[in-house]
Order: sequence, then C-alpha cells, then structure tokens
Amino acid sequence: MSDMSEGPQGSAHHAYAHHAAPGESRGRGGWATGGVMFAGVLMMVEGVLGMLQGIAGIAEDDVYGRVGQYVFAFDVSAWGWIHLVLGLLVAVIGAGILSGAEWAKAIGVALAALAVIANFIWLPYQPVWAIVSIAVAVFVIWALCTEDTGPVAPGKR
Repeated sequence: MSDMSEGPQGSAHHAYAHHAAPGESRGRGGWATGGVMFAGVLMMVEGVLGMLQGIAGIAEDDVYGRVGQYVFAFDVSAWGWIHLVLGLLVAVIGAGILSGAEWAKAIGVALAALAVIANFIWLPYQPVWAIVSIAVAVFVIWALCTEDTGPVAPGKR
C-alpha cells in the first residue's frame, strides 16, 4: 500500500483533484448527466407524440377503441384534450431541461408523475403505448432525481 504523501500519484491533492472544493458546485459530468439530457429529449419526443395522440382523439372520436370494461371511462375527445395539453407541457419542459434550466427539472418530475397516472388511466385505449409511455416517464423521473450537482466536500462522494 503506498503512502498518500509520496509522489504525484499518491499525493493527497491528487486523490481529491477530481472533487470540487467545499462550497463549489461539482458541475455536470458522468452517467447521470447523460441520463438528464436523454430525459429531456425523451420528454420532447413524448410531448410531441402526446400532442399527436391528442389531436387524433379530438379530430376523430372513433380512432381509439376501448379494450374491455374499465373503471376510468372518459370520452375519447376528453382524452384527446388531456393528451394535447399534457403533451404540450411535457415538450416545453423537455426543452427547458435541455437548456439547463434548474426549475425545469422539478416541474419535469411532477409532469412525468402526472404522465404515469394519465397513461395508467389511458391503458384500455392504447395498452402497449400506455405501458411504453409509463416506462419512459419512470426513466425521466429517475434521471431527473438522481443528478447531483450540489456541493461536495473533499473525500465525500
């Protein structure tokens, strides 16, 4: 085992060189940041697809058929408006996340949670797409909640 005070590889300064100084932000980097960028892109794509889904539900009431009986029965036009508005909000917040706005992350988590609930209730109309959308929203929530850009003391990770 090498002594921490000897040589450039073993120096205490080198051991913590990749950490931010106390009170400084660590900055972005690594796997979680890539996840945040991907979450922003996914939110934009999911938002646009949600808007298209909403327009289809509003324009033609017979585009979507319901699979079986379900407790949460809404008119397809109502679902169209829900998906249109939610899709627009999700796309805008996804763009905010890609621009690096801190406020967009918190709103993104809330909208992704709302999207999980909406897609769960939407299951009888588009079961496969609803499950895919739920999985995407869960990933978005995870990515936005795991990024840590706060201050880190030397030696703490």
